[in-house]
Amino acid sequence: MKGSEKIVETLEIRKIYEMGSHKVEALRGLNFSVKSGGFVGIMGPSGAGKSTLMHILGCLERATEGTYLLGGQDISRISDRDLSLMRANQIGFVFQTFSLISQYNVFENVGLPFLYRKETRHDATRLAEKAIDRVGLSARRYHRPAELSGGEMQRVAIARALAVDPLLILADEPTGNLDSETSQNIISLFKDLNDQGTTLIVVTHEKEVASHCQTIYHLLDGQIVNDEESA
Repeated sequence: MKGSEKIVETLEIRKIYEMGSHKVEALRGLNFSVKSGGFVGIMGPSGAGKSTLMHILGCLERATEGTYLLGGQDISRISDRDLSLMRANQIGFVFQTFSLISQYNVFENVGLPFLYRKETRHDATRLAEKAIDRVGLSARRYHRPAELSGGEMQRVAIARALAVDPLLILADEPTGNLDSETSQNIISLFKDLNDQGTTLIVVTHEKEVASHCQTIYHLLDGQIVNDEESA
């Protein structure tokens, strides 16, 4: 359900990579927030810091400086084990390349997150089936990726992200490998999920995708240069 609760909040986030004696400042003091049920787009040229930001938001990396609050919890203050649990339980990922296991069928791919959780087999099956139904692939649950179209594979990836009922879903160029018609279908699915209360952060270079976001942040050289409300 949409509300005023902040799911994501970053305060002066900085990320510095040390490459020998050379330091690269990938993020330079980012401040922004995403409320429950928000749909946020992140845009910017190559090298702007989009991927680094997504890695930090997804608990794949820690910021060098600053504070990242996820669901009100300070990520910089938790252990590596708890960081892994946060990543597995609270965040759903959708990638440009789908990242499906070719030997597994739709149901098995969607059920992968439950390998790292404590649900019973019955509950895991129920949740995976529910996620598959939400993306409209119930009739394809036993097909393998090679038997699916690009759009269907991305729907599987979205179902996998949804299955654990995460705090938010992070999507990195989710339409990058799709044709325009299929991209529209995926955008419509994201919009439907957001209307149902799913919190989404999408990195994209496509204005058509960004136009469906409530807020768009533009990154340049590791900084937010402006933000705008979508029409």
